[in-house]
Amino acid sequence: MLVEMAVGDAYGAGFEYVSDQTVREKNDLSSYVQHPRHRIKPGCYTDDTQMSVAVAEAVISDEPWTPEMLAYRFVATFKRDPREGYASGFYAFLQEVRDGAEFLARIRPDSDKSGAAMRAGPLGVYRSIPEVIRRCTVQAALTHNTPEGINAALAAALITHYFIYRLGPKSGLGTFLATHVPGPWLTPWRGKVGPNGTMSVHAAVSAVMTSRSMSGLLRACVEFTGDVDTVAAIALAAGSCSEEIKQDLPGHLVQGLENGPFGRDFLAELDGRLMQRAA
Repeated sequence: MLVEMAVGDAYGAGFEYVSDQTVREKNDLSSYVQHPRHRIKPGCYTDDTQMSVAVAEAVISDEPWTPEMLAYRFVATFKRDPREGYASGFYAFLQEVRDGAEFLARIRPDSDKSGAAMRAGPLGVYRSIPEVIRRCTVQAALTHNTPEGINAALAAALITHYFIYRLGPKSGLGTFLATHVPGPWLTPWRGKVGPNGTMSVHAAVSAVMTSRSMSGLLRACVEFTGDVDTVAAIALAAGSCSEEIKQDLPGHLVQGLENGPFGRDFLAELDGRLMQRAA
């Protein structure tokens, strides 16, 4: 899950809010792309994956699932590996706060954007839907304590849960989500993806339901245009867990993913420990 998420995140980062023409010309999976305005190096993942790493490490820690523990994880994960990709205000916030206690004291958790959804995928490993919902609600409310922010995160966590536990065919994903979370999950997404969390998850659901392979899924996510790194991170985390989606991500994208202290090998090892929870 985490390696595929990072590939989607890193590949999508080169296309985030670029022109439609750039997407048409360069979205062929031949390589990672340098974003025309951002400094993120091709093949490097962003906040979508880093915050998912924090959640995954929280899951495998077996520590009490509290706002204090999660805030500590978010801050510590950033401090050990500061990286580009966060919204500028939240990036500055993470640089300023010293620990989880200060995070909780200063955060304004009123966002309806995609931050809580982009990091929710690892929570799908919990065995029951009520447990996924409970834990995801706690993590989402830290930063996105709004109906849209929480519901988008719940949907993102339940997508991976649906595929990990083989709860139905890919074609039934929208119906499954609509049963548990309010949202537009039964209608196809069309057009550019904005910063709202529901938009990112809605687009990811549509891409997963209509794609037969991981390579096709990745291209479909970027073709939407807009906030495509988040769409791709959510969708590829889910697609990696589906028996109906061919696992054919290009080897040069997997091998080209950053592989420093918290890169590809680290993600693969953490992924193995995370998925043991569902074994």
